[in-house]
Amino acid sequence: MGFPRLGSDGKDAILVNSYDAVVVGGGHNGLVAAAYLAKAGLRTVVCEAREVVGGAAVTERPWGPDYQVTSLSYVVSLLAPGLVRELQLERHGYRVYPQGPYFVPYADGGYLQLPDDPARRREQIGRFSAGDAAAMERWDAWMHDLASVLGPLLSEIPPKLGSHRALDLAGQARLAWRLRALDQRRVADATRLFTMSIADLLDEFFESPQMQGVLSVSGLIGTWAGPRSPGTAYVMAHHHIGDVGDGKLGGWGFPEGGMGGVSRALAAAAASFGAEIRTAAPVSRISTSNGRATGVVLEGGEELRAGIVVAANHPKIAFLRLLERDELPPDFVTDIERWKTRSGVVKVNLAVERLPEFVDKPGFDPEVHGGTIVLAEALDDVEGGFQDAVAGRPSGKPFADICIPSVFDRTLCPPGQHIVSMFTQWVPQEWASEPMDEELEAHADRVIARFEAVAPGFTNSILHRQVIGPWRMENEYGLVGGNIFHGELSASQLFHTRPAAGYADYRTPIHGLYQGGSATHGGGGVTGIPGRNVVTQIRRDLRAAALRRRLWLERR
Repeated sequence: MGFPRLGSDGKDAILVNSYDAVVVGGGHNGLVAAAYLAKAGLRTVVCEAREVVGGAAVTERPWGPDYQVTSLSYVVSLLAPGLVRELQLERHGYRVYPQGPYFVPYADGGYLQLPDDPARRREQIGRFSAGDAAAMERWDAWMHDLASVLGPLLSEIPPKLGSHRALDLAGQARLAWRLRALDQRRVADATRLFTMSIADLLDEFFESPQMQGVLSVSGLIGTWAGPRSPGTAYVMAHHHIGDVGDGKLGGWGFPEGGMGGVSRALAAAAASFGAEIRTAAPVSRISTSNGRATGVVLEGGEELRAGIVVAANHPKIAFLRLLERDELPPDFVTDIERWKTRSGVVKVNLAVERLPEFVDKPGFDPEVHGGTIVLAEALDDVEGGFQDAVAGRPSGKPFADICIPSVFDRTLCPPGQHIVSMFTQWVPQEWASEPMDEELEAHADRVIARFEAVAPGFTNSILHRQVIGPWRMENEYGLVGGNIFHGELSASQLFHTRPAAGYADYRTPIHGLYQGGSATHGGGGVTGIPGRNVVTQIRRDLRAAALRRRLWLERR
Protein backbone atom coordinates (compact mmCIF):
# COMPACT_ATOMS: atom_id res chain seq x y z
CA MET A 1 0.00 0.00 0.00
CA GLY A 2 3.00 2.27 -0.50
CA PHE A 3 2.80 5.76 -1.91
CA PRO A 4 4.83 6.25 -5.16
CA ARG A 5 8.04 8.21 -4.87
CA LEU A 6 9.08 10.04 -8.03
CA GLY A 7 12.66 10.65 -9.04
CA SER A 8 13.88 13.66 -10.99
CA ASP A 9 13.46 11.77 -14.25
CA GLY A 10 9.75 11.34 -13.56
CA LYS A 11 10.05 7.59 -12.95
CA ASP A 12 9.41 5.83 -9.69
CA ALA A 13 12.58 5.91 -7.62
CA ILE A 14 13.50 5.62 -3.99
CA LEU A 15 15.54 8.63 -2.92
CA VAL A 16 17.66 8.84 0.23
CA ASN A 17 15.32 11.50 1.65
CA SER A 18 12.11 10.24 0.12
CA TYR A 19 9.31 8.74 2.16
CA ASP A 20 5.68 7.80 1.82
CA ALA A 21 4.75 9.87 4.88
CA VAL A 22 6.32 12.48 7.14
CA VAL A 23 4.86 13.10 10.60
CA VAL A 24 5.58 16.56 12.00
CA GLY A 25 5.78 16.34 15.77
CA GLY A 26 6.70 13.35 17.91
CA GLY A 27 4.11 13.78 20.62
CA HIS A 28 2.02 10.78 21.53
CA ASN A 29 -0.48 11.36 18.70
CA GLY A 30 2.32 11.75 16.16
CA LEU A 31 3.85 8.48 17.35
CA VAL A 32 0.50 6.70 17.14
CA ALA A 33 0.05 7.96 13.58
CA ALA A 34 3.57 6.89 12.63
CA ALA A 35 3.04 3.43 14.06
CA TYR A 36 -0.19 2.87 12.13
CA LEU A 37 1.27 4.32 8.92
CA ALA A 38 4.32 2.09 9.13
CA LYS A 39 2.20 -0.92 10.03
CA ALA A 40 0.17 -0.25 6.87
CA GLY A 41 3.36 -0.52 4.83
CA LEU A 42 4.16 3.15 4.29
CA ARG A 43 7.75 4.30 4.62
CA THR A 44 7.34 6.78 7.46
CA VAL A 45 9.55 9.27 9.29
CA VAL A 46 8.75 11.31 12.42
CA CYS A 47 10.38 14.74 12.80
CA GLU A 48 10.50 15.87 16.42
CA ALA A 49 12.03 19.26 17.29
CA ARG A 50 13.13 18.29 20.80
CA GLU A 51 15.86 15.84 21.80
CA VAL A 52 13.22 13.43 23.08
CA VAL A 53 9.86 12.27 21.74
CA GLY A 54 6.60 12.53 23.64
CA GLY A 55 5.66 16.21 23.51
CA ALA A 56 3.83 16.91 26.77
CA ALA A 57 3.80 13.17 27.57
CA VAL A 58 7.46 13.05 28.50
CA THR A 59 9.61 11.88 31.40
CA GLU A 60 12.68 13.99 32.12
CA ARG A 61 15.50 14.15 34.69
CA PRO A 62 15.64 17.73 36.00
CA TRP A 63 17.52 16.73 39.18
CA GLY A 64 19.95 14.16 37.84
CA PRO A 65 19.89 10.48 36.86
CA ASP A 66 18.21 9.23 40.05
CA TYR A 67 14.91 10.99 39.32
CA GLN A 68 12.38 10.47 36.55
CA VAL A 69 9.81 13.25 36.45
CA THR A 70 6.71 13.58 34.31
CA SER A 71 7.20 17.23 33.42
CA LEU A 72 3.70 18.13 32.19
CA SER A 73 1.02 15.53 31.44
CA TYR A 74 0.79 13.35 34.53
CA VAL A 75 -1.86 10.64 34.05
CA VAL A 76 -3.02 8.61 31.09
CA SER A 77 -6.68 8.09 30.33
CA LEU A 78 -6.31 4.44 29.60
CA LEU A 79 -5.58 4.10 25.89
CA ALA A 80 -8.23 2.32 23.84
CA PRO A 81 -7.76 -1.43 24.29
CA GLY A 82 -7.89 -1.82 20.52
CA LEU A 83 -5.00 0.62 20.09
CA VAL A 84 -2.91 -1.06 22.79
CA ARG A 85 -3.54 -4.43 21.17
CA GLU A 86 -2.99 -3.35 17.55
CA LEU A 87 0.30 -1.60 18.33
CA GLN A 88 1.43 -4.34 20.76
CA LEU A 89 2.25 -1.70 23.35
CA GLU A 90 2.51 -4.09 26.28
CA ARG A 91 5.25 -5.92 24.40
CA HIS A 92 7.12 -2.61 24.33
CA GLY A 93 6.81 -1.94 28.06
CA TYR A 94 3.44 -0.19 28.34
CA ARG A 95 2.08 -0.74 31.83
CA VAL A 96 -0.39 1.38 33.80
CA TYR A 97 -1.11 1.46 37.52
CA PRO A 98 -4.76 2.47 38.07
CA GLN A 99 -5.12 5.77 39.88
CA GLY A 100 -6.95 5.84 43.19
CA PRO A 101 -9.99 7.99 44.06
CA TYR A 102 -10.33 11.63 45.09
CA PHE A 103 -9.16 12.78 48.50
CA VAL A 104 -9.86 16.36 49.63
CA PRO A 105 -8.30 17.58 52.91
CA TYR A 106 -9.67 20.75 54.51
CA ALA A 107 -7.64 23.43 56.25
CA ASP A 108 -10.24 23.83 59.01
CA GLY A 109 -10.25 20.08 59.69
CA GLY A 110 -11.70 16.94 58.20
CA TYR A 111 -11.55 15.51 54.72
CA LEU A 112 -13.70 14.09 51.95
CA GLN A 113 -12.77 10.80 50.35
CA LEU A 114 -14.58 9.30 47.36
CA PRO A 115 -13.65 5.59 47.28
CA ASP A 116 -14.83 3.39 44.46
CA ASP A 117 -16.88 1.20 46.79
CA PRO A 118 -20.44 2.67 46.72
CA ALA A 119 -21.21 1.95 50.39
CA ARG A 120 -18.00 3.55 51.65
CA ARG A 121 -18.42 6.51 49.31
CA ARG A 122 -22.00 7.04 50.50
CA GLU A 123 -20.81 7.05 54.10
CA GLN A 124 -18.06 9.58 53.31
CA ILE A 125 -20.37 11.98 51.49
CA GLY A 126 -23.07 11.53 54.12
CA ARG A 127 -20.82 13.14 56.72
CA PHE A 128 -21.38 16.42 54.85
CA SER A 129 -24.84 15.89 53.35
CA ALA A 130 -27.22 12.94 53.39
CA GLY A 131 -28.89 14.41 50.33
CA ASP A 132 -25.61 14.51 48.44
CA ALA A 133 -24.91 10.89 49.35
CA ALA A 134 -28.14 9.87 47.63
CA ALA A 135 -27.58 12.32 44.79
CA MET A 136 -24.21 10.75 43.98
CA GLU A 137 -25.94 7.61 42.79
CA ARG A 138 -28.22 9.64 40.52
CA TRP A 139 -25.21 11.60 39.27
CA ASP A 140 -23.28 8.44 38.41
CA ALA A 141 -26.28 6.92 36.65
CA TRP A 142 -26.91 10.12 34.65
CA MET A 143 -23.27 10.45 33.63
CA HIS A 144 -22.98 6.77 32.75
CA ASP A 145 -26.06 6.98 30.54
CA LEU A 146 -24.79 10.01 28.62
CA ALA A 147 -21.24 8.69 28.42
CA SER A 148 -22.40 5.39 26.95
CA VAL A 149 -23.72 7.33 23.96
CA LEU A 150 -21.26 10.24 23.73
CA GLY A 151 -18.13 8.27 24.63
CA PRO A 152 -17.93 6.22 21.42
CA LEU A 153 -18.30 9.41 19.37
CA LEU A 154 -14.81 10.43 20.51
CA SER A 155 -13.35 7.75 18.26
CA GLU A 156 -15.53 8.70 15.29
CA ILE A 157 -14.31 10.79 12.35
CA PRO A 158 -16.67 13.80 12.33
CA PRO A 159 -18.67 14.27 9.11
CA LYS A 160 -18.70 17.59 7.31
CA LEU A 161 -21.88 19.01 8.78
CA GLY A 162 -23.56 21.41 6.38
CA SER A 163 -21.92 20.00 3.26
CA HIS A 164 -24.28 18.96 0.44
CA ARG A 165 -21.85 16.60 -1.30
CA ALA A 166 -23.19 13.08 -1.61
CA LEU A 167 -20.38 11.44 0.37
CA ASP A 168 -20.64 14.04 3.11
CA LEU A 169 -24.41 13.63 3.30
CA ALA A 170 -23.83 9.88 3.73
CA GLY A 171 -21.47 10.65 6.60
CA GLN A 172 -24.06 12.88 8.22
CA ALA A 173 -26.61 10.09 7.87
CA ARG A 174 -24.26 7.65 9.58
CA LEU A 175 -23.87 10.08 12.47
CA ALA A 176 -27.64 10.41 12.76
CA TRP A 177 -27.90 6.63 12.90
CA ARG A 178 -25.29 6.48 15.64
CA LEU A 179 -27.30 9.02 17.63
CA ARG A 180 -30.58 7.16 17.31
CA ALA A 181 -30.23 6.04 20.95
CA LEU A 182 -30.68 9.66 22.02
CA ASP A 183 -34.35 10.08 22.80
CA GLN A 184 -35.90 13.46 23.55
CA ARG A 185 -34.72 13.41 27.17
CA ARG A 186 -31.17 12.47 26.24
CA VAL A 187 -31.01 15.13 23.53
CA ALA A 188 -32.06 17.71 26.11
CA ASP A 189 -29.50 16.39 28.59
CA ALA A 190 -26.75 16.49 25.97
CA THR A 191 -27.68 20.07 25.08
CA ARG A 192 -27.48 21.07 28.71
CA LEU A 193 -24.14 19.33 29.05
CA PHE A 194 -22.58 21.25 26.16
CA THR A 195 -23.94 24.64 27.18
CA MET A 196 -24.09 24.73 30.99
CA SER A 197 -21.43 25.67 33.46
CA ILE A 198 -20.18 22.94 35.76
CA ALA A 199 -21.43 25.07 38.67
CA ASP A 200 -25.02 25.14 37.39
CA LEU A 201 -24.96 21.42 36.60
CA LEU A 202 -23.60 20.46 40.01
CA ASP A 203 -26.14 22.73 41.68
CA GLU A 204 -28.89 20.54 40.22
CA PHE A 205 -27.51 17.50 42.03
CA PHE A 206 -25.52 18.57 45.10
CA GLU A 207 -25.91 21.04 47.94
CA SER A 208 -22.70 20.84 49.98
CA PRO A 209 -19.75 23.10 49.11
CA GLN A 210 -17.47 20.10 49.62
CA MET A 211 -19.04 18.02 46.83
CA GLN A 212 -19.45 20.97 44.51
CA GLY A 213 -15.84 21.99 45.07
CA VAL A 214 -14.20 18.66 44.32
CA LEU A 215 -16.42 17.75 41.37
CA SER A 216 -15.99 21.17 39.78
CA VAL A 217 -12.27 20.58 39.30
CA SER A 218 -12.77 17.96 36.57
CA GLY A 219 -14.59 20.61 34.52
CA LEU A 220 -11.65 22.99 34.77
CA ILE A 221 -8.43 21.02 34.30
CA GLY A 222 -6.38 22.77 31.65
CA THR A 223 -9.12 25.28 30.79
CA TRP A 224 -9.22 29.06 30.69
CA ALA A 225 -12.62 29.11 32.37
CA GLY A 226 -14.00 29.12 35.88
CA PRO A 227 -16.68 26.80 37.24
CA ARG A 228 -19.39 29.39 36.44
CA SER A 229 -18.31 29.66 32.78
CA PRO A 230 -20.69 28.11 30.20
CA GLY A 231 -19.39 24.94 28.60
CA THR A 232 -17.39 23.66 31.55
CA ALA A 233 -19.98 20.96 32.19
CA TYR A 234 -18.83 19.27 28.98
CA VAL A 235 -15.17 19.45 30.00
CA MET A 236 -16.11 17.49 33.11
CA ALA A 237 -17.91 14.91 30.97
CA HIS A 238 -14.96 14.74 28.57
CA HIS A 239 -12.76 13.62 31.44
CA HIS A 240 -15.45 11.48 33.05
CA ILE A 241 -15.95 9.31 29.98
CA GLY A 242 -12.23 8.81 29.94
CA ASP A 243 -11.39 9.65 26.33
CA VAL A 244 -10.91 5.98 25.73
CA GLY A 245 -12.93 5.28 22.63
CA ASP A 246 -13.85 1.66 21.85
CA GLY A 247 -17.13 2.41 23.63
CA LYS A 248 -15.62 1.88 27.07
CA LEU A 249 -16.02 4.22 30.01
CA GLY A 250 -12.62 5.33 31.15
CA GLY A 251 -10.31 5.36 34.05
CA TRP A 252 -7.04 7.07 34.76
CA GLY A 253 -3.66 5.67 35.62
CA PHE A 254 0.05 6.18 36.15
CA PRO A 255 2.25 4.71 33.43
CA GLU A 256 5.36 2.89 34.57
CA GLY A 257 8.33 5.15 33.96
CA GLY A 258 6.14 8.24 34.00
CA MET A 259 4.28 9.58 31.00
CA GLY A 260 7.45 9.10 28.99
CA GLY A 261 6.79 5.38 29.40
CA VAL A 262 3.75 5.76 27.15
CA SER A 263 5.74 7.67 24.54
CA ARG A 264 8.66 5.24 24.68
CA ALA A 265 6.32 2.31 24.10
CA LEU A 266 4.67 4.11 21.18
CA ALA A 267 8.05 5.01 19.66
CA ALA A 268 9.24 1.43 20.04
CA ALA A 269 6.05 0.16 18.40
CA ALA A 270 6.45 2.58 15.50
CA ALA A 271 10.08 1.57 15.04
CA SER A 272 9.17 -2.13 15.16
CA PHE A 273 6.85 -1.58 12.19
CA GLY A 274 9.62 0.20 10.30
CA ALA A 275 9.10 3.89 11.09
CA GLU A 276 12.14 6.14 11.37
CA ILE A 277 12.12 8.56 14.30
CA ARG A 278 14.29 11.66 14.19
CA THR A 279 14.77 13.83 17.24
CA ALA A 280 16.38 17.29 17.26
CA ALA A 281 14.86 17.63 13.79
CA PRO A 282 12.70 20.79 13.84
CA VAL A 283 10.65 21.43 10.70
CA SER A 284 10.92 24.93 9.26
CA ARG A 285 8.47 24.53 6.39
CA ILE A 286 5.85 22.17 5.02
CA SER A 287 6.53 21.99 1.27
CA THR A 288 3.69 22.23 -1.23
CA SER A 289 3.27 22.41 -4.98
CA ASN A 290 0.05 23.20 -6.84
CA GLY A 291 -2.07 22.64 -3.73
CA ARG A 292 -0.42 19.34 -2.79
CA ALA A 293 1.93 18.49 0.06
CA THR A 294 5.36 17.42 -1.17
CA GLY A 295 7.23 16.98 2.11
CA VAL A 296 9.00 19.13 4.67
CA VAL A 297 12.18 21.15 5.03
CA LEU A 298 14.11 20.92 8.28
CA GLU A 299 15.69 23.94 9.93
CA GLY A 300 19.11 22.79 8.79
CA GLY A 301 17.96 22.88 5.18
CA GLU A 302 17.46 19.16 4.63
CA GLU A 303 14.42 18.35 2.52
CA LEU A 304 12.32 15.25 3.11
CA ARG A 305 10.00 14.41 0.25
CA ALA A 306 6.67 12.68 0.79
CA GLY A 307 3.21 12.69 -0.70
CA ILE A 308 1.66 12.46 2.75
CA VAL A 309 2.42 14.87 5.60
CA VAL A 310 0.72 14.57 9.00
CA ALA A 311 0.86 17.70 11.18
CA ALA A 312 0.64 16.40 14.75
CA ASN A 313 1.76 19.68 16.27
CA HIS A 314 -0.28 22.71 17.35
CA PRO A 315 -2.47 24.07 14.50
CA LYS A 316 -1.19 27.62 14.95
CA ILE A 317 2.33 26.30 14.36
CA ALA A 318 1.41 23.93 11.53
CA PHE A 319 -0.76 26.32 9.52
CA LEU A 320 0.44 29.80 10.46
CA ARG A 321 4.20 29.23 10.82
CA LEU A 322 5.09 26.26 8.62
CA LEU A 323 2.88 27.36 5.71
CA GLU A 324 2.27 30.67 4.00
CA ARG A 325 -1.21 32.03 4.59
CA ASP A 326 -1.82 32.46 0.85
CA GLU A 327 -1.51 28.68 0.45
CA LEU A 328 -4.70 28.23 2.45
CA PRO A 329 -8.32 29.42 2.01
CA PRO A 330 -9.00 32.70 3.86
CA ASP A 331 -11.84 31.18 5.92
CA PHE A 332 -9.55 28.37 7.10
CA VAL A 333 -6.81 30.85 8.03
CA THR A 334 -9.36 32.92 9.97
CA ASP A 335 -10.53 29.85 11.90
CA ILE A 336 -6.95 28.99 12.88
CA GLU A 337 -6.09 32.59 13.77
CA ARG A 338 -9.03 32.83 16.14
CA TRP A 339 -8.47 29.34 17.60
CA LYS A 340 -8.62 29.78 21.38
CA THR A 341 -5.58 28.30 23.11
CA ARG A 342 -5.36 30.19 26.39
CA SER A 343 -4.18 28.78 29.68
CA GLY A 344 -3.43 29.67 33.24
CA VAL A 345 -1.79 26.35 34.12
CA VAL A 346 1.37 25.96 36.17
CA LYS A 347 2.94 22.55 36.74
CA VAL A 348 4.86 22.11 39.99
CA ASN A 349 6.98 18.97 40.35
CA LEU A 350 8.62 18.00 43.63
CA ALA A 351 10.91 15.38 45.03
CA VAL A 352 10.23 14.77 48.72
CA GLU A 353 12.02 12.71 51.33
CA ARG A 354 8.82 11.18 52.72
CA LEU A 355 5.11 10.90 51.99
CA PRO A 356 2.88 13.71 53.30
CA GLU A 357 1.14 13.06 56.60
CA PHE A 358 -2.36 14.54 56.70
CA VAL A 359 -3.65 15.97 59.96
CA ASP A 360 -6.96 14.13 59.93
CA LYS A 361 -5.83 11.06 57.94
CA PRO A 362 -2.48 10.04 59.44
CA GLY A 363 -0.47 7.13 58.15
CA PHE A 364 -0.10 5.61 54.73
CA ASP A 365 -3.28 4.93 52.78
CA PRO A 366 -2.88 3.69 49.18
CA GLU A 367 -6.26 5.21 48.27
CA VAL A 368 -5.07 8.60 49.51
CA HIS A 369 -1.42 8.68 48.53
CA GLY A 370 -2.10 6.66 45.37
CA GLY A 371 -5.14 8.68 44.37
CA THR A 372 -5.86 12.27 43.43
CA ILE A 373 -5.33 14.76 46.23
CA VAL A 374 -7.41 17.85 45.48
CA LEU A 375 -6.91 21.30 46.96
CA ALA A 376 -10.33 22.80 46.26
CA GLU A 377 -12.39 23.36 49.38
CA ALA A 378 -15.39 25.06 47.75
CA LEU A 379 -16.61 26.00 44.30
CA ASP A 380 -16.64 29.71 45.16
CA ASP A 381 -12.95 29.53 46.09
CA VAL A 382 -12.19 27.97 42.71
CA GLU A 383 -14.21 30.62 40.88
CA GLY A 384 -12.41 33.32 42.82
CA GLY A 385 -9.09 31.93 41.68
CA PHE A 386 -10.12 32.18 38.05
CA GLN A 387 -11.44 35.71 38.49
CA ASP A 388 -8.07 36.68 39.97
CA ALA A 389 -6.36 35.51 36.77
CA VAL A 390 -8.91 37.23 34.53
CA ALA A 391 -8.13 40.46 36.40
CA GLY A 392 -4.44 40.01 35.61
CA ARG A 393 -3.12 38.61 38.87
CA PRO A 394 -2.28 35.03 39.90
CA SER A 395 -4.82 33.16 41.96
CA GLY A 396 -4.60 34.10 45.61
CA LYS A 397 -5.90 30.65 46.51
CA PRO A 398 -4.86 28.36 43.64
CA PHE A 399 -6.46 24.97 43.28
CA ALA A 400 -4.32 21.92 42.63
CA ASP A 401 -4.78 18.39 41.32
CA ILE A 402 -2.02 16.39 43.02
CA CYS A 403 -0.75 12.86 42.61
CA ILE A 404 2.21 10.82 43.85
CA PRO A 405 2.96 8.23 41.12
CA SER A 406 5.99 6.87 43.00
CA VAL A 407 3.59 5.18 45.44
CA PHE A 408 3.18 2.56 42.70
CA ASP A 409 6.22 3.09 40.48
CA ARG A 410 9.45 2.80 42.42
CA THR A 411 11.58 3.36 39.30
CA LEU A 412 10.96 7.11 39.54
CA CYS A 413 13.19 8.06 42.48
CA PRO A 414 15.58 6.70 45.13
CA PRO A 415 14.26 4.41 47.90
CA GLY A 416 12.25 6.21 50.55
CA GLN A 417 11.74 9.30 48.44
CA HIS A 418 8.73 10.25 46.31
CA ILE A 419 7.76 12.35 43.31
CA VAL A 420 4.83 14.73 43.80
CA SER A 421 3.06 16.13 40.75
CA MET A 422 0.98 19.30 41.23
CA PHE A 423 -1.20 20.48 38.36
CA THR A 424 -2.24 24.00 39.41
CA GLN A 425 -4.38 26.88 38.18
CA TRP A 426 -4.59 29.85 37.55
CA VAL A 427 -2.12 32.51 36.53
CA PRO A 428 -2.94 35.27 34.01
CA GLN A 429 -3.05 34.10 30.40
CA GLU A 430 -0.63 36.93 29.56
CA TRP A 431 2.09 34.98 31.37
CA ALA A 432 2.44 32.91 28.19
CA SER A 433 4.20 35.93 26.64
CA GLU A 434 7.20 36.04 29.00
CA PRO A 435 8.95 33.72 31.49
CA MET A 436 7.66 35.33 34.74
CA ASP A 437 10.10 33.17 36.73
CA GLU A 438 9.88 35.01 40.06
CA GLU A 439 6.10 35.24 39.90
CA LEU A 440 5.84 31.52 39.11
CA GLU A 441 7.98 30.65 42.12
CA ALA A 442 5.68 32.77 44.28
CA HIS A 443 2.67 30.93 42.83
CA ALA A 444 4.31 27.60 43.70
CA ASP A 445 4.93 28.89 47.22
CA ARG A 446 1.19 29.58 47.61
CA VAL A 447 0.27 26.08 46.42
CA ILE A 448 2.77 24.47 48.77
CA ALA A 449 1.52 26.62 51.64
CA ARG A 450 -2.00 25.30 51.04
CA PHE A 451 -0.65 21.76 51.17
CA GLU A 452 1.35 22.53 54.32
CA ALA A 453 -1.87 23.66 56.04
CA VAL A 454 -3.37 20.16 55.71
CA ALA A 455 -0.12 18.16 55.89
CA PRO A 456 2.28 19.88 58.35
CA GLY A 457 5.93 19.20 57.64
CA PHE A 458 5.41 18.84 53.90
CA THR A 459 7.43 21.96 53.07
CA ASN A 460 10.46 20.71 55.02
CA SER A 461 10.31 17.37 53.20
CA ILE A 462 10.94 18.94 49.79
CA LEU A 463 14.31 18.04 48.29
CA HIS A 464 13.90 19.41 44.76
CA ARG A 465 11.41 21.66 43.00
CA GLN A 466 10.56 22.37 39.36
CA VAL A 467 8.04 25.01 38.24
CA ILE A 468 6.85 25.15 34.62
CA GLY A 469 4.59 27.99 33.49
CA PRO A 470 2.75 28.86 30.27
CA TRP A 471 5.73 30.58 28.57
CA ARG A 472 7.95 27.55 28.95
CA MET A 473 5.12 25.23 27.94
CA GLU A 474 4.83 27.13 24.68
CA ASN A 475 8.49 27.75 23.92
CA GLU A 476 9.92 24.43 25.05
CA TYR A 477 7.06 21.98 24.51
CA GLY A 478 5.12 23.59 21.64
CA LEU A 479 1.93 24.17 23.65
CA VAL A 480 0.87 27.55 22.31
CA GLY A 481 -0.49 29.68 25.14
CA GLY A 482 0.41 26.86 27.53
CA ASN A 483 -2.81 25.02 26.65
CA ILE A 484 -2.36 21.30 27.31
CA PHE A 485 -5.09 20.35 24.80
CA HIS A 486 -3.66 22.39 21.87
CA GLY A 487 -6.90 24.37 22.12
CA GLU A 488 -9.71 24.94 24.57
CA LEU A 489 -12.43 22.31 24.96
CA SER A 490 -15.20 24.86 24.60
CA ALA A 491 -18.46 24.20 22.76
CA SER A 492 -17.29 26.34 19.84
CA GLN A 493 -14.15 24.20 19.44
CA LEU A 494 -15.57 20.68 19.49
CA PHE A 495 -16.46 17.94 17.01
CA HIS A 496 -17.13 19.42 13.54
CA THR A 497 -15.37 22.73 14.36
CA ARG A 498 -12.18 21.23 15.83
CA PRO A 499 -10.06 22.97 14.68
CA ALA A 500 -11.80 24.51 11.64
CA ALA A 501 -15.20 24.31 9.95
CA GLY A 502 -15.17 21.70 7.20
CA TYR A 503 -11.84 20.21 8.29
CA ALA A 504 -12.62 18.23 11.42
CA ASP A 505 -12.16 15.01 9.40
CA TYR A 506 -8.35 15.22 9.81
CA ARG A 507 -7.90 16.49 6.25
CA THR A 508 -6.75 20.03 5.41
CA PRO A 509 -7.23 22.34 2.40
CA ILE A 510 -3.91 21.03 1.00
CA HIS A 511 -4.12 17.63 -0.66
CA GLY A 512 -1.93 15.09 1.11
CA LEU A 513 -1.55 17.27 4.24
CA TYR A 514 -3.42 15.89 7.23
CA GLN A 515 -3.74 16.92 10.87
CA GLY A 516 -3.61 14.53 13.80
CA GLY A 517 -2.69 16.45 16.94
CA SER A 518 -4.61 17.12 20.12
CA ALA A 519 -6.45 20.05 18.51
CA THR A 520 -8.40 17.60 16.36
CA HIS A 521 -11.47 15.62 17.38
CA GLY A 522 -10.78 13.09 20.11
CA GLY A 523 -7.90 15.14 21.47
CA GLY A 524 -7.72 16.44 25.01
CA GLY A 525 -5.95 13.86 27.12
CA VAL A 526 -3.39 11.16 26.32
CA THR A 527 -5.60 8.88 24.27
CA GLY A 528 -4.03 8.46 20.83
CA ILE A 529 -7.44 8.84 19.19
CA PRO A 530 -6.41 11.63 16.77
CA GLY A 531 -3.30 9.71 15.71
CA ARG A 532 -5.32 6.59 15.09
CA ASN A 533 -8.15 8.38 13.28
CA VAL A 534 -5.94 10.38 10.93
CA VAL A 535 -4.42 7.17 9.59
CA THR A 536 -7.90 5.72 9.11
CA GLN A 537 -8.68 8.77 6.95
CA ILE A 538 -5.39 8.49 5.04
CA ARG A 539 -6.03 4.84 4.24
CA ARG A 540 -9.53 5.66 3.02
CA ASP A 541 -8.11 8.34 0.74
CA LEU A 542 -5.40 6.02 -0.59
CA ARG A 543 -7.97 3.33 -1.35
CA ALA A 544 -10.20 5.86 -3.09
CA ALA A 545 -7.24 7.12 -5.15
CA ALA A 546 -6.28 3.58 -6.10
CA LEU A 547 -9.86 2.86 -7.18
CA ARG A 548 -10.00 6.01 -9.30
CA ARG A 549 -6.73 5.09 -10.95
CA ARG A 550 -7.91 1.56 -11.68
CA LEU A 551 -11.16 2.83 -13.20
CA TRP A 552 -9.21 5.33 -15.30
CA LEU A 553 -6.92 2.61 -16.60
CA GLU A 554 -9.87 0.39 -17.42
CA ARG A 555 -11.44 3.16 -19.49
CA ARG A 556 -8.29 3.74 -21.54
